[in-house]
Amino acid sequence: MTNQSIKISVAGENALIVYFSDHGDAAVAAQIQACSLGIRLALGPKLIDLVASYASILVIYDDLLTDHFAVSKVIRAAATETFNQSTATPTNHTGNLITLPVYYSLETGPDLAALAENAGLTTDQVIDIHQSTEYRVYAIGFAPGFAYLGEVDERIAASRLATPRLKVPRGAVAIADRQTAVYPAESPGGWNLIGLCPTPMFDAKADPIMPVSTGDRVSFKAISKQDFIDLGGKLDILGELK
Repeated sequence: MTNQSIKISVAGENALIVYFSDHGDAAVAAQIQACSLGIRLALGPKLIDLVASYASILVIYDDLLTDHFAVSKVIRAAATETFNQSTATPTNHTGNLITLPVYYSLETGPDLAALAENAGLTTDQVIDIHQSTEYRVYAIGFAPGFAYLGEVDERIAASRLATPRLKVPRGAVAIADRQTAVYPAESPGGWNLIGLCPTPMFDAKADPIMPVSTGDRVSFKAISKQDFIDLGGKLDILGELK
């Protein structure tokens, strides 16, 4: 499957899933963002939900107002428009740029030292590399606000932990393979933790409820412990994290 074709499959009585590629990358993420907007605008109140992932879009619609055939036409039209526009490329379709503050430290990043040692780098070098890269939001899930960001510089790419932690604190900044992310809530996890971010990644009462969306760009900026606290960060959430 190429970036200039899509595959539409039935995903339920009132849902279709659109595949853009066999894998996710910056170009596909940009196409998905542009096409998602086109689908939303075209379907309007007929759309119940739209969920973008690495290389696909799940479209859930009101089957009292439309059907598979009509929605398929809308999807294909939006995809064609996306492919025909130069703004669907990562060089032009940049998305929003969001900068997230991070308190990188051995205190907040229990895997920082081991990751640096395995990479043959100092912890400061790992931090510099991580914050000097601009990432693309490839997808959002497994939890609301969990944005998969790529790609991590291969020098600091790290395999998932052999034994996942039972609890990873909210705001934990982590690396797994060539992806990085900020945990939006306390949850189990096997990613390598290198710091804490005080910015909420999901707030149901906020508008918008998430600071990032698929296709956006994200950069990280190192901050001090005091800055972290001043921005609302809490260190007591670390508990017995090791």
